[in-house]
Amino acid sequence: MRKPVKIGRISLALLFILMMALLTGCGQEMMVFDPKGPIAQDQRDLIVISTVLCLIVLVPVLIMTAVIVWRYRDAKGNKAAYKPNWAHSTKLEMIWWGIPIVIILILGGVTVKYTYALEPSKPIQSDQKPIVVQATSLDWKWLFTYPEQGIATVNYLQIPKGVPIKFELTSDAPMNSFWIPQLGGQMYTMSGMAMTLYLQADEAGKYFGTAANFSGEHFNDMKFDVHATSREEFDKWAAGVKKSASPLTQAGYDALAKPGRSGEQFFSAFPDNLFYNIVTKYAVGGSHGAHGAHGVTSGGSGNESGGKQGAAVSSNKMEDVTAGEAHGVHGAVHSTTGK
Repeated sequence: MRKPVKIGRISLALLFILMMALLTGCGQEMMVFDPKGPIAQDQRDLIVISTVLCLIVLVPVLIMTAVIVWRYRDAKGNKAAYKPNWAHSTKLEMIWWGIPIVIILILGGVTVKYTYALEPSKPIQSDQKPIVVQATSLDWKWLFTYPEQGIATVNYLQIPKGVPIKFELTSDAPMNSFWIPQLGGQMYTMSGMAMTLYLQADEAGKYFGTAANFSGEHFNDMKFDVHATSREEFDKWAAGVKKSASPLTQAGYDALAKPGRSGEQFFSAFPDNLFYNIVTKYAVGGSHGAHGAHGVTSGGSGNESGGKQGAAVSSNKMEDVTAGEAHGVHGAVHSTTGK
């Protein structure tokens, strides 16, 4: 009996070493359990509640397994009762069926509650008006356009703390996923689809943002910094970009959209309806596809016909995407559900 015991101990030791090695990849960047916004906090709570409920079943099973193996081991002098004909216990049946059923019911209720509470397109309750940021995944970079401010950035995101951010998401490249771990869960970006995701940073700071879906050779370079500042600092930054940066032209965007890596870039303006045009670019049926994405926020130049107009219509936009005709952008029909 010694050899199997020795092998078992070695296996446990190797498993422990493997787990420790895997955990080394969980650095400061992936601080899911250190949320800095209301969405991330609720998601953290759901993970903790679900894990605890599962452990209520798992831990006793593991303990009983070890106790039973030890108690009824084949060894000299073992005084454990030997009952070869034992087959049933009503009390035990009630325990190991009753407790899991209760836990499953509780877990189901918790899951349903959080599923509706964390619907990605559901606005965050706040006395602050949401700021719209349009995020487009490219090969291999992120383009962020601010229709209300009339500016754009590449691989750089700045937001005011305590203010809901309404992200409008799409892709002008292979499917990807937008993720800021400390602010909330990821959401896919797909060509021909306009998705909605609400997030908020409650504390000032620098947060890690990334692409969470493999999309090719330089996928690992699709990282960006998220700077949460006071509203005054955000407005000052936006005004500075508007004043000092060069505009992003259509030709400039076409070059930016080509596969390649990029550092941080800032633009004082961008083509009107750029995000809308990216979404409808992949529409089925040509111009008819525009109906499916009529809800995206307009803006670009930041002047009377661009940024201010975009600000005026932004509050009623992405929620209407679900009204797109069936022959339009099929993906946009589901944009407000995040599915």
